[in-house]
Formats: sequence, C-alpha cells, structure tokens
Amino acid sequence: MPDLLLELFSEEIPARLQRRAAEDLRKAVTTALVDAGLVYEGAKAFVTPRRLALTVSGIPPRSPDTHEDKKGPKVGAPQPAIDGFLRSAGLSAIEQAKIESDPKKGEFYVAHIHKPGAEAATILLGLLPRVIADFPWAKSMRWGSGSTSWVRPLRAITATFGTENDEPIIIPFEAAGVGSGQTTYGHRFLAPGAIRVRRFEDYLMGLERAKVVLDLDRRKDIIRSDAEHLAFARGLSVIGDEGLLEEVAGLVEWPVVMMGAFDPAFLELPEEVIIATIRANQKCFCLRDGAGRLAPYFIITANTVAIDGGAAIIAGNERVIRARLSDAKFFYEGDLATPLEHGLPKLEDTVFHAKLGTQFARVERLVKMAGEIAPQVGADPERAKRAAMLAKADLTTGMVGEFPELQGLMGRYYALAQGEPADIANAIEQHYKPLGPTDEVPNDPVAIAVALADKLDLLTEFWRINEKPTGSRDPFALRRAALGVIRIITENGLRFPLLVEPDLLAFFHDRLKVSLRDAGARHDLIDAVLSPESNDMLQITQRAEALSSLLSSPDGTNLLAGYRRAANILAAEEKKFSLTYDGEVKPELLQLPEETALAAAVTTVQPAVAARVAEDDFTGAMGDLAALRAPVDAFFEAVLVNDPDPATRINRLNLLGRLRQTMHLVADFSKISG
Repeated sequence: MPDLLLELFSEEIPARLQRRAAEDLRKAVTTALVDAGLVYEGAKAFVTPRRLALTVSGIPPRSPDTHEDKKGPKVGAPQPAIDGFLRSAGLSAIEQAKIESDPKKGEFYVAHIHKPGAEAATILLGLLPRVIADFPWAKSMRWGSGSTSWVRPLRAITATFGTENDEPIIIPFEAAGVGSGQTTYGHRFLAPGAIRVRRFEDYLMGLERAKVVLDLDRRKDIIRSDAEHLAFARGLSVIGDEGLLEEVAGLVEWPVVMMGAFDPAFLELPEEVIIATIRANQKCFCLRDGAGRLAPYFIITANTVAIDGGAAIIAGNERVIRARLSDAKFFYEGDLATPLEHGLPKLEDTVFHAKLGTQFARVERLVKMAGEIAPQVGADPERAKRAAMLAKADLTTGMVGEFPELQGLMGRYYALAQGEPADIANAIEQHYKPLGPTDEVPNDPVAIAVALADKLDLLTEFWRINEKPTGSRDPFALRRAALGVIRIITENGLRFPLLVEPDLLAFFHDRLKVSLRDAGARHDLIDAVLSPESNDMLQITQRAEALSSLLSSPDGTNLLAGYRRAANILAAEEKKFSLTYDGEVKPELLQLPEETALAAAVTTVQPAVAARVAEDDFTGAMGDLAALRAPVDAFFEAVLVNDPDPATRINRLNLLGRLRQTMHLVADFSKISG
C-alpha cells in the first residue's frame, strides 16, 4: 500500500517547541486520515531545527464506500423538523426518504445515505493544507503578504505519495505561498544544496549524506555519547542535564562535540552559579573530576565540522564564558558585601500579587506562621522566625536577579558567609522544597516550619481571594504546594492537623488521593479511611496502608465478605422499619453458641480497636479486627438472623450493628469495592 512523506522545511524552529510540534503533526495527519476512512499501518514524525517531517505507511489507495440509515422525524411532523432532517441527510425532498414503522412509535422517515469512497491522494490534497493552516503552534508569525502563520517562515514543502515500487506522485497544494514538491535541502553550512526525494527511505539517506541527522533522539544519543567519551579521555564526567540535552539537540542538525576550558580561579564561585552561567549563556555542559568536584572545563555542541578542528569555536565560547563568569563573580562579591536582611526593605517595592500585596507583606505573614508552626514540628520558634524573615531576602540580590532559578540556594550561601547558623541557612534554601514529586523534602525542624508556612500561606491566601486551580489551569502552582505540604507531613511522620477552611481541606484530600494512587494505593481504600473532616494527612495515610495490608490477607478478605453480608442485612431491615440497629445486645437472648461467640468477640475487640486507634496504631487495630474473621464466618454458617421470634431477631440485628460499629472505628468498609 502507498506511503506518505511530508516535510515542512522552514527557518529555525525554537528548540523548546520541536518535540511537541512533531507529535502534533503526527496526530493531526493521522487523525484526519482515520476520520476520512483511511486506516494506516504506521506513522512516525521527526524534527530538526529546520524541518518537520512525517512518514505514514500503509495507507489504503482509496477510502471505502459507506452506507448509513439516518432516522428522521415522524410522518406528519412539523415542517421545520422535516426541513432540518433533509439538510442533515443531504436530501432535496422528503420523497427521497423511506417510511418505516415501529409498533410503539408509529411511522417515521429514514434516509438511506450512500457515500462513495475517494482516492487517498484526493483526500490528502484536502487535508494537508488544512493541517498546516490549523497547526497549533504555541507561538507563530506571518511574513510577506500571505495570511498563513507558521512558527518561522516556510521555505519548501515536500509531499509525496506512492507505493514502494512505483514512482510516487506529488500531492499538489500551496501553503504560505510555497508550492509542494519533492525537493528538500541539506545542512545550512555543510551541504546546503537541493535534494530530490521520492519516499522516506531515500529522503532519510539523502539527508544523512547532506549532514542532517533527522531523528531528535538520535542526535541526543550522539551528543551524550560523544560528550561522555571526550570527558572520559580527560578523567572527567559530564554533569547530566536532560533538559539542556533536549535543547541542544534541537539547535543542531549535525552535532559535533568539543571541549573548552575556563580559568580555575572562577571555581571559588559556588558551583551552581558556574553551572547556571555556562548553561544559560552558552548551552554548554559542565564536568566533574574524579573526586566529584566541578572541573574547569565544559562541553560545546557545534552545528558544523570546522576546518580548524574547532579551535575558533572553542576560543569563542571560552571568551564569552570568561566574560559571563566575571559578571557572576561581580554579582556574588557585591551580594556578599550586603547583609541579607538589608535587602528586606526592597521587598516592599516588589508586588507578590495585586490582591495580596507585596513580598514584604508576605514575609511578615511567613514570620508569624513559622513561629506558630515551629513548636508543632519540634523547631525553635525564634530560629524559625529568623529563617522565615530571611527566606525571600535573596530575591533582591544581583545573582538571583540574573538567575532566578538560584533563589533560596544563593540565600543559603550568603547566610552562611554572613554568620547565620546552619539550620537557618539551610531553611532559606529548603523552604521552597519539594519542587516536584521526586524532589527531596525538608527534614530539619526549622526548614520544615518555614516550608510549611510558605506553602500554607500560598494556599490560604489564594483561597481567600478565590484564585483556585480550575481544570488544567494552575498558574500559581497551588496543586504542587498542596502536595508539598502532604509530603512534608507524611515523609517526616508529623502529626500536624491542617486547620483550614472546608473547601481548602477538600482540595488537600484530592491531592492526597492523587499522591496515594500514584504510590499504588487503591482509590476505594482511600475513600474508606477519608471523611470530610479528616485533617491529619499522616493518619489518613497510615490508615490506608493498614487497611490495604489487612485486605491483602485471607482473614481480611473473608472479614470484608462477612461485613458486606451483615451490612446488606442491616440496610434492608433498617430501610424496612426506618430505624438503626445499634442498641444493646442482650446476653439472655443469645441462643446459639455461634452468636454467643461473636458477641463475646465483638465485646472484646471493640474497646481494643478503639484504644489502638486512639494511639494511632492502625496496624494493630487492623490486626484486632482480623480476629473477628472466624466468629463472623461461624455466625453466618449457623445463625438465621431474621428469626421468627421478634426479640431474637432484633437482638441479632443489634449484634450485627455492633460489628459494623466496631469495623467503622478504623474505616468505612461500605466504600470498599470488589
């Protein structure tokens, strides 16, 4: 079957947009093909700085004919309904429809619609220009006198379609003033000439000969491998940076890796400053020596094969990096000369949010809240307040102004250099953590107090002004803040009730469910241990873990089955008589040994479970519940609950009610599925 080759050749596509663009192109074309009745065999998209390419294999040469029976209004329906039916069915008169009847609905119109298939080339001729016109670039531009927008000016379009053994045809269309054809171009500097292509295989080989590596992931592998080999030869190792690797691979079509060096005197700067400077300004990778220390070398990825072996490229990069590191040294030394707290007044001129005031006002709230939280997490209140006061001070420094991603970290360096205690300095850095699901959480009491204050202030204040996450929109990262609070509490084993408004507490519950589900917990078990007023995240987590452990055992599985049987009986009887069976179990009305044994077991287990729950020993509480498995099984084997004698029946229902109460001390077993 025929294959499609599509290439959109343009000026340089920003690296950050490339991978998404390739996927968007693949999805747009293949979705349109399927919607048109052309079910293909495979598709793969590619991207380089100057081209988006797509190959779709195994496209049927023609779409199939389709037949559809479209049901219309009843015979005798108002004329507007008839007219709407005719338009939707593509009929010119109601006589073209057939009349069918139904015993219940009577006679109604039916249109038998036949749609003939179309040649795949014709379908492609219609859909490819539409894909280009509707392409979802995050940012696009117009050029010349045309109305088509693209990320950068389009220069050529390749669109061929055909089988492996035949000469492919060109799908003829125009976009942005560029007509389609079968001509592409090689590397801008190394092989800029035109390349005539027929299908994907010779397209790929032709580009390779013209110094273009089409596959983004292959370019990444080349850069990674060559950089590692170059570093290894010097006894060094590359500092991994997946984001930078993705970006650099999007800047080159023919990656050539080289190594440069900088003055070792700059190693007096914090290594994060050096790495950020070299990364941001020159898109280069830094290196470590065998002892794990930052080395005065860096990896360059060029987009050309230089005639001088890269000497000029290396020298140029070294010159720029020397200048940028000199700037960083100037910022660092200037910042060190000014005590952190002297920067606080500048925060009064920095707006945190239009409805929430300045950064200085936020710092004042953090100081108060950190002092209140400190005793609950084992921190000294005065040290927590001091750390909170300095937490945002580095936002006014020259270094953080240049590299915002170093906020907190630079505050720690400056605080230590200016004589602040280590726990306060560390809290300045760690109060932003965790920044993601894999980031570490603060574990020092002072850092915990400030980190919780920072996130709880963020959440409560934005809730107060009704700026809450909606759908996928979360501009203030409130979901991340809530997950951060949950992780800090649970991973440090803190008993820290969240005393927040119900709506915000429900938001924490949603985030906790996400966190526990991601960790492998069943959603129904989370619901079973969660109530609307539950505000202890650690307790909820421990209950869910203990319940999961119980239900994974044979005792737990059988006990759950017994609970369901008891709950179903109680639900039916309580609905019938509009009452709840939670009264006293009278020993004198216990007739059979199995009901006597269950009553005795419940009487023993109920206070034991209550005591365990009071001590937060949920594993022990679940173990006590497991002891009910045997008497519950025996009870349902031998005892008829709905005894003819009313007093006996009520006593047995009250016994099942006490069993239900006992099990609900640790979880609502009625919410467990399966």
